[in-house]
Amino acid sequence: MSLSTIDFSRLTLTAGMRVLDLGCGEGRHAITACLETDITMVALDPSLPDLATARERFGEFSQASKGSLHCTSGSAYNLPFADHTFDLVICAEVLEHLPNYQTALAEIKRVLKPDAQFAVSVPRFSPEWLCWKLSDAYHEVPGGHIRIFREEQLHGAVRRLDLQRYAKHWAHGLHSPYWWLRCLFWSKGPEFGPVAAYHRFLVWDLMQQPKLTQWLDKLLTPLIGKSVVMYYKNSAEPSSNPSSNNA
Repeated sequence: MSLSTIDFSRLTLTAGMRVLDLGCGEGRHAITACLETDITMVALDPSLPDLATARERFGEFSQASKGSLHCTSGSAYNLPFADHTFDLVICAEVLEHLPNYQTALAEIKRVLKPDAQFAVSVPRFSPEWLCWKLSDAYHEVPGGHIRIFREEQLHGAVRRLDLQRYAKHWAHGLHSPYWWLRCLFWSKGPEFGPVAAYHRFLVWDLMQQPKLTQWLDKLLTPLIGKSVVMYYKNSAEPSSNPSSNNA
């Protein structure tokens, strides 16, 4: 399993909840949530190959899973769900790829139930800014990052939708140096000596989880954590906006 960016201990996951992982990729958060609680997880992504990988990976954990996983292809701009469908929406490392992230946020608001939860993460400004400075190719690849969010920029956009933030943290303090190395030696590829060696270290750390590197990650994350993660609660009253999609 991939390392989660979202901290599920900061979310209230209870049996019977309906959860959307928007931009699920290969399913790291969707599968983690299913392993924790008897939920109905909908994993949505525009990439059919990524969805196929998510299904395959979930199959490896299906015996241990408490929840069910349903994968579907779709767009963040026009979610194929009725208003007030989900108890929780996860959107991890997605909005930095979208030309019109405000439309995606409005769709998230639409499908959230009153009093539901929303967890969102994007690359943190300073580590991401350095990646852009080290390599143009890093952010010019097709489907890559098209903006660097300032935390208050994203928080303000979510707050305008009447969602209240109740928690925030940074994540992946050990990961920023990898991406700086990758950007510095971009033309040499990910198999270049120092880049490949650091990647092997990250895989080893994920699999072994030694106390020393866990301590080091906690020390580095407030300083250079790769991602900022924020948690919100929807307003208790349903939105007055008319339904725009009733699938």
